[in-house]
Amino acid sequence: MANIKSAQKRIRVAAKRQARNKHVKSFTKTAVKKVTVAAGAKEANTNELLLQAIAAIDKAASKGVYHKNTAARKKSRLTKMVNKAI
Repeated sequence: MANIKSAQKRIRVAAKRQARNKHVKSFTKTAVKKVTVAAGAKEANTNELLLQAIAAIDKAASKGVYHKNTAARKKSRLTKMVNKAI
């Protein structure tokens, strides 16, 4: 455990950020998985789920959880997969 006050604060802040990032990543991964499953089963609501997943990825990128290029790559791959499944 850190003895210096600023180091203790850094630990607290890092823990808060880690928890927030984990929540955002988990939410995004769930949205992406829903799209993947729907595309595999060729369900009718795949496009709706794709839009929700893209929104989740964009939110994650705006919060700094994902780099903008990573977000763009994830969106592109998801869209390609859905278009191929249709």
